[in-house]
Amino acid sequence: MIETATSSIWEDLIHSQRWEELRARLRATHSSDIAEAMGQIHAKEQAVVFRLLSRDQAAQVFSYLPAHRQKELLRALSTDEVKSVLDGMPPDDRTRFFEELPATVTRQLLEVLSPEELKNARQLLGYPEHSVGRYMTPDYVAIRPEITASQALEHIRKVGRGMETLNVIYILDENGKLLEDVRLGSLVLADPQTVVTAIADPPLVSLLATDDRERALELFEKYDRVALPVTDALGNMLGIVTADDMLDIAESEATEDIQKLGGSEALEAPYMQVGLWSMIRKRGGWLSALFLGEMLTATAMSFFEQEIARAVVLALFVPLIISSGGNSGSQAASLIIRALALRELSLRDWFRVFRRELISGLALGSFLGVIGFFRIVAWQHLHLTNYGQHYVLLGITVWASLIGVVMFGTLAGSMLPFVLRRLGFDPAASSAPFVATLVDVTGLCIYFMVALVILRGTLL
Repeated sequence: MIETATSSIWEDLIHSQRWEELRARLRATHSSDIAEAMGQIHAKEQAVVFRLLSRDQAAQVFSYLPAHRQKELLRALSTDEVKSVLDGMPPDDRTRFFEELPATVTRQLLEVLSPEELKNARQLLGYPEHSVGRYMTPDYVAIRPEITASQALEHIRKVGRGMETLNVIYILDENGKLLEDVRLGSLVLADPQTVVTAIADPPLVSLLATDDRERALELFEKYDRVALPVTDALGNMLGIVTADDMLDIAESEATEDIQKLGGSEALEAPYMQVGLWSMIRKRGGWLSALFLGEMLTATAMSFFEQEIARAVVLALFVPLIISSGGNSGSQAASLIIRALALRELSLRDWFRVFRRELISGLALGSFLGVIGFFRIVAWQHLHLTNYGQHYVLLGITVWASLIGVVMFGTLAGSMLPFVLRRLGFDPAASSAPFVATLVDVTGLCIYFMVALVILRGTLL
C-alpha cells in the first residue's frame, strides 16, 4: 500500500535524523495522506512527524486523524503544542473532537484555547447534539448590501485568507441579519460597478442552528450547494456548514441505519472504541426482544403438536419454510427502508409498493415452491429419502406453503417501514431480524394450515 511505503520512508529518515529531507517530504504531501500514513508508524514517531509540520498543516492533519489517534497524539504533545493545534483546527472539526472526549478532558482543553477560539468552541458546544449548530463554522466572508462587485472582491482579497470556503459570499445588514448570498463566480463575472444585491443568483437557502443534521443533508442534496448559511430564529447569521461536513454526516447516518438493520442499537462510535459493557447492552436489548419473539414460534409449534406427531415428516420442512419467509421479508424491508431514506418513496406510495410486493411475493414464492416440490420428488425417486406414499401431496403442501409464506414475508417487510414512518419512528428500526422473527411465527401457522387442508385424510 502507498501509505505503508510512505511510513517506511519516514521511519528511515527519522532513524537517520534527516529532518530537513523529512520536512520537505511532508510539505509536498497532502494533509489527509499524512494522517493516513501516520497510522502505520509508532506513537513516538507520530509525535516526531507532527512536530515537523507547519502550524497550519499540523492543524489540518490533526483534523483528518481518527479520534483515538487524536487522543494518543495529544498525550505526546506539550501544552503549547496542543494549544497551537486546537487553535488552528476548523471550529466544526474541533467541536466534533471535543464531543468524543470525557467532559473533564474537554474542560481542560478548552482552557488552552485562545480567547477568540474559546468563545467559538463554547458557542458550538452549546447546541443540541446532532444539530446543525454543532457542525457550523464562523469562518466565512460577509459583505454589506450597498457595496459594488469590485469593492466586494477587494474585501475578499483582504479578509478571505483562512476562511472555510470562498465559493459563497454572504450579504448582511448592519445588524448582522442575513439578506442574501452570492456566489464568487457571479461576483467575478458581474460588472464591477454593479451593486451586490443586484447580481442575479439563485434564491437564498439557509438553515437554523437548531435544525437536525438530516435536514441539512436534505437541503444540500436538493439545492446542490457546497455551503449553506446558518442563522438563529431571527435570521441573524451565525456561521456556515460545508459539503465536507455533509459527507461526514452522511457516513454517520448510513452507519447508524446499517447497524439498526443488523438488529442492534447504533454504536455511536467506532467499533474498537465502544466499551465491552456498552456493546453488550446495545446488542443485548434487541437480542432479548427477538428471542422473546422467537418463543412464539415454539408456542405455534406446540399448537400443531398433534399434526406433527401424526406426520413427523412435516417437521423436516419447517426450517425451509420459515427461513424462506424471513429471507424474503428481510429483502423487502431493506429495499423499502433504503428507498425511503433516499426519498425515492413517500408515505402515499404505500399502496403501489403493496401491489408490487404482492406480485413479487407470489412470483418468488411460486419459484421457490417449484424448487421445493421437485426436490421432494427427486429425492423420493433417487431413494435418498423416503417421504412415504403421499410424497406428491407433501410436495404440493410445501409448494403452496412457500407461496403463502414468501408472499406474507414480502408484504410484512415492505409495509412495516411505512407504518413506522407514519408513527414517527425511524424505519431502520424495522430491522431484518425483527421482520424475520415476525414471519417465522406466521410462517409456521401458514405451513400447518395448508398441510391440514391438503393432507387431511392421508397423512393427517
